[in-house]
Amino acid sequence: MRLVSTYELLTLQLRVLLALVLRETRATFGTSSFGYLWAIITPTASVGLLVFIFSLVNRQPPFGNSLALFFATGILLLQFFTELSKKLMTAFSANRALLTYPVIKDVDTLFARSLLVTITYLMIMVIFFGVLIMLGLASLPAAIEQVLAAFFTTALLGIGIGTTNAVIASMWDTWIQIEQVLTRPLFFLSGIFYVPSQLPPEAILFLRWNPVLHLVEWFRNGYYANYNSLVLDKSYPILLGIGLLMIGLAGERFFRKLRF
Repeated sequence: MRLVSTYELLTLQLRVLLALVLRETRATFGTSSFGYLWAIITPTASVGLLVFIFSLVNRQPPFGNSLALFFATGILLLQFFTELSKKLMTAFSANRALLTYPVIKDVDTLFARSLLVTITYLMIMVIFFGVLIMLGLASLPAAIEQVLAAFFTTALLGIGIGTTNAVIASMWDTWIQIEQVLTRPLFFLSGIFYVPSQLPPEAILFLRWNPVLHLVEWFRNGYYANYNSLVLDKSYPILLGIGLLMIGLAGERFFRKLRF
């Protein structure tokens, strides 16, 4: 009897999660296929703009032979992280009406948004890098397992920070604006258009506190065959992501009755 009850509970939970993912999909992309296309165009335009700017001043790729590949290995990962953090931060307020239903829990909205953003960016990266490979602007990843490890660790860190931000933002609306200001410098501090290992030791000592920098280095270390990072510490974003996720989930449970 207990086995049947557990099975029914898991089935119900799965249905709730899938329903929330479908709802988030419609809210994010709309009902037309153009919404999905726009999700691919946006990061592509960001990479294209950087390539255009660097080409105007005759800049060579900081590493490798392709500006598009080098920038893509940085900017797509940063956008994935920031999108996760941003989407999760507003999960409670955006789904406040749904949370009145007993079957839907606060964390369900977090999981649904996390799943949608992760799947979306996985598809974006597969399509984007696939096009670069077909155009001869990139080769296949040298170590696909390291590329995937960097991607899913980025998901872990984004979910951890996003969950913590969601709890803070649900109690203090101003935090949404503050967080946007705090994360804006990440574009310049995450090694998107330079190789961190080539910077002076003083700069490296400062930049290595940024966990996104380690994720970008990890991704490039897996994509390029001879990319040897002097900055990379794989344990740092992993432990930070786990710690922030635990803090966020504990905070969600502790402040649940106070938020609304």
